[in-house]
Amino acid sequence: MRRDSLFYQLFAQLPQTLFDLLGREAPQGYRFDSVELKQTAFRMDGVFMPPDPSGIVYFCEVQFQRDNSFYERFFAEIFLYLRLYRHTFSDWQAVVIYPHRQAEQVSFDPYEVLVNSHRLHRVYLNELGSLEALPLSLALMQLTVLPEAEMPTAARLLAERTRTEAVPRPEVIIELITTIVLYKFTELSREEVLRMLGFTTEELKRTRFYRDVYAEVREEVLQQGLQQGLQQGLQQGLQQGETLVVLRLLRRRFGELPAGLEERIRQLPVHQIEALAEALLDFTTLEEVFAWLEHST
Repeated sequence: MRRDSLFYQLFAQLPQTLFDLLGREAPQGYRFDSVELKQTAFRMDGVFMPPDPSGIVYFCEVQFQRDNSFYERFFAEIFLYLRLYRHTFSDWQAVVIYPHRQAEQVSFDPYEVLVNSHRLHRVYLNELGSLEALPLSLALMQLTVLPEAEMPTAARLLAERTRTEAVPRPEVIIELITTIVLYKFTELSREEVLRMLGFTTEELKRTRFYRDVYAEVREEVLQQGLQQGLQQGLQQGLQQGETLVVLRLLRRRFGELPAGLEERIRQLPVHQIEALAEALLDFTTLEEVFAWLEHST
């Protein structure tokens, strides 16, 4: 389960989540980004950059597997960033998100002073409190670590909270709940998950998945195929529609695609297009798309 990419989707859609974790009022203007530190090929996937140089830069890392050299890497990346971009901030803080305390590395040497300082905030999701009492952004995080048996009930609770609470961009919350459940129940389709969570047809159509891409494209392609009246034409039309869905999703995530990449995707057979449509939920860089294509074709 690629929880790190899921958390970074949550941060990108709802940047105030970081400040909910810290128990602070969310400042205006913060932008969440992935920053490449080119001189050493480091890439920091979780950086909250202040809107002006007088602000604090926040480094955020999701760590679900124990890595006894994690802090060595994390602080090395932080201090390289501080040296390269010192003109863009006035101070810094770091946040590490763990599912539980057992996932943290055993020894902090020689970084114990930093680990125990006010600059580092360690969050253990299983200690945040009850789903009912948490802000929705933090409840979404906690949903990722629930056992499979508890997840449907908890997800429906959060879906109901989305309806009854005055939350900004409820369609984003619905989409994130759905994605989290899909990670756990891989045998279900996205539509099946949405209906399992009790969303109405109108709510389904307001999700990014339906509104921007999938339902409209599929319906349009199907109508074109029916008008042609030939089974071969219908199959070709459906394949073109699936390809269009994947290309739109990739453009929304990464911007304009290299011409060679787009042409390569257009040449994929139906079964690989469908597999790519599922896999791209985990991708955070175009390099991962290229790697998937090399492995799968």
